[in-house]
Amino acid sequence: MRPRLHSLRLAAVPVAAAVVLLAGCSTAPSPSEKSARDAVRATGSALLAREGRPALPGLRADSPPDEFIRYAVLNHPAVAAAYYDWRAGVGEIAPAGALPDPQLTFQADIADTLMSFMPGLMFDLMGPGKRAAMGREAAAGANVARRAYVTAVLRAAAEARKAWVELAYVEQVDLLYASTIHAAGQALDLTNADYATGRGMGTFDRQIKFENFIAQHRAFHAGIGDRRLAARARFKSALGLTPDDPDPLWPRPALTATPVPSPEELWRQAAASNPDLAKMRAMVEMTVAGVEVARQTGRPNFAVGAMVDLKASPLMFRPTASLSLPLWRDKIAATIAAAEAHRDAAAARVSAEQLNLAAELAQMLYMVRESDRMLGYIDGTALPNIGRSYATLEVGVQSGMTSATMIAETHLMELDLRHERLELLRQRETAAVDLALLTASVAPSAAPLPAESL
Repeated sequence: MRPRLHSLRLAAVPVAAAVVLLAGCSTAPSPSEKSARDAVRATGSALLAREGRPALPGLRADSPPDEFIRYAVLNHPAVAAAYYDWRAGVGEIAPAGALPDPQLTFQADIADTLMSFMPGLMFDLMGPGKRAAMGREAAAGANVARRAYVTAVLRAAAEARKAWVELAYVEQVDLLYASTIHAAGQALDLTNADYATGRGMGTFDRQIKFENFIAQHRAFHAGIGDRRLAARARFKSALGLTPDDPDPLWPRPALTATPVPSPEELWRQAAASNPDLAKMRAMVEMTVAGVEVARQTGRPNFAVGAMVDLKASPLMFRPTASLSLPLWRDKIAATIAAAEAHRDAAAARVSAEQLNLAAELAQMLYMVRESDRMLGYIDGTALPNIGRSYATLEVGVQSGMTSATMIAETHLMELDLRHERLELLRQRETAAVDLALLTASVAPSAAPLPAESL
């Protein structure tokens, strides 16, 4: 029996060696997979390690907007979630193009005793063209996830900028309301004095008018406190901070008009770099790769293997092989037709998104231009004319021909114009942020975006 046992051990050695060797097998990544891995690794080193992210105490009240925007992008969980989705998509490229795992097989014939004992190894083989097509489809899917990550970064930056605009508006309108109430109080005091002495333009109706005006603007001013709380909560959320996190040092930003490119330049940038459009184009690439995979379903798959009977003397080897038979032509044709329909639908969605992009771009540009026209009127005509009115009224007051109440009322008119100007500026800057999002220019230059992402 000793020689027999020795032969069993010798026969088992090749099988065990094959298992050990195959367990460590790896395939070289394709160029697209290697590029995707490099991109996700480079982006992750900046995003996950928080390289360059200012610490919370470093966010000063006078920090520039881009420093807050960069902090928001690096800290927001929506950006991290999109990054992990992208990394998962890159990780799925290698399994998609790899061969199926080999299988250990076992067969035994048993009657009164063990008649045969046959371990073996089976390989499922797939044509290189089919595996390459599946790898390209997975790589295209990873590219879709990459575009989704870029979109998440840009949306986080846009929300932080809008929150910045709202915070700036609240701080400036608060000062305007305080000035308006003070000026209205002065006008009421002058009207009361005129009414008591019977001189000037002081009447009971004017007293009621100013009292109502003051009460109304005090209510507006009180509401600004609530609006400030909401604006700060929005700004804190845009920074990726929870309500339980310490508050940042609240900035006191000045609301100013940012330059906007020409319509031709905006459309050129949007057509080339719009994040939603880029994502849909990546989805077209994925569906095109899906059509390639579907067309491979008509090609057979192979399986080969071998078993060895360790009970036989001499040793008996049993090679095995199988071949799939893709005979159902209707099934294959339906699979290809479905993949082609997905491709055509993705292409149609790109065209629809281009139409929506053109309409949205025109709407945002109209809002910016309309605000610019009204701001030009206020800054170039209305406010300068009020300034000239002051000089005329002062002469009239000195000569006794005009009541000082007129100066106070003119001051209220000026403050009302400044309220209107500030509201126009808020609307303009919100539309300008939307334009920057449409053209993928909303994130700061130091944002963790992959190279050549758009």
